[in-house]
Amino acid sequence: MQALVRLDRVPLLGLAFRPFFLLGAAFSIIALLIWLAFWHGSIWLRPYGGLVWWHQHEMIFGFAAAIIVGFLLSAVQNWTGKRSLHGGPLLGLVSVWLAARLLLAFPMGIPAAWLIALDVAFLPLAALVVGALVVSAKRWRNLIFLPVLTLLALANLGMHLGWAWGDATLIRDAAYLAVLLIGLLMVVLGGRVIPFFTSLKLGRAQVAGLAWLEAATLGSTALVVVLQALVVVAVPVPAALLAGVLLVAAVTNGMRLARWESLRTRHEALLWGLHLSYAFIVVGLGMWALALLGAWRVELAVHALTIGAMGAMMLAMISRVSLGHTGRPIRTLPGIGWALALLFLAAVLRAPLLAVMPQMSHWVYSVSILAWCVAYAIFLAHYSWPLLSPRKDGKEG
Repeated sequence: MQALVRLDRVPLLGLAFRPFFLLGAAFSIIALLIWLAFWHGSIWLRPYGGLVWWHQHEMIFGFAAAIIVGFLLSAVQNWTGKRSLHGGPLLGLVSVWLAARLLLAFPMGIPAAWLIALDVAFLPLAALVVGALVVSAKRWRNLIFLPVLTLLALANLGMHLGWAWGDATLIRDAAYLAVLLIGLLMVVLGGRVIPFFTSLKLGRAQVAGLAWLEAATLGSTALVVVLQALVVVAVPVPAALLAGVLLVAAVTNGMRLARWESLRTRHEALLWGLHLSYAFIVVGLGMWALALLGAWRVELAVHALTIGAMGAMMLAMISRVSLGHTGRPIRTLPGIGWALALLFLAAVLRAPLLAVMPQMSHWVYSVSILAWCVAYAIFLAHYSWPLLSPRKDGKEG
């Protein structure tokens, strides 16, 4: 009992955003430096699944999953008014995530089934916590996150089974499903927080959503996920159908963004970072549609989403949340604007530029990796101490 009390007093275990933002950001840098070494012919690691599988998997289910869980397990406390995971139970969940990262990197002959069970367990465990709090508080609209987290866990299982069965198509399709699911999460959460944060900072009334546009945006983006899920389980989905739905999702998300007064945010990096990252959802979905019609490789669209949308939106969000949830004034710290700019540069190089100039791939890969690493290193330089320290206002969390 005394040990649990002591864990409750450890600032790092006050709320999920603290360990997961810190570890997720640091892990992304380590993982990408290993990938950079591999790209330049050096083998630093012999992970489970091989380095190509490991890179795809760990940037989604190592980095992105950590940030998503850290955000949701912290936000659910605000949504429900009930204390979220902290202390010993939070340490247990962090340990599951960290053990999976270490054992996938250094499998040490452990049976694959054990590694799969450990890695896949993380998201369902987080979903159980979110679900329990939402149900107990009867905040039913937040139940939307449970099927998304469940499908994300199934996509993780799909990547593992693809490796176990030697099925490269299953690995690819499950990874694509995971990226699109994270895109759906960004569309849902972005629609909630970006207009709100913008109105709060600008001192203006929040732009009201148009019911038909919200329905079309969320519906088309969700339908993209459903169609890709069917692809994963080998149900034939015509490429033209998926491309058409992707184009609708791109257009409706673009129309949604156009109503959020993005140009008024140009003097505040934590705001324009969110707006521009949402714009990369539009770019990524549009590029994906055109890729299915033969314009270029789908992986270029995937990187528009994973770097320009996911990487940048997560950096902007965790920079804001890490201040607000530690009782500090919410402001753009020095260098964060440059960090976001580096991520957008990396996204432009890795997606649109390579679409028209594929011969530049070798140096573009290296520059985009280094840009990400510098961007998240800037975050760690500013936020490691706040994440490790007690709240400035003396409150819990």
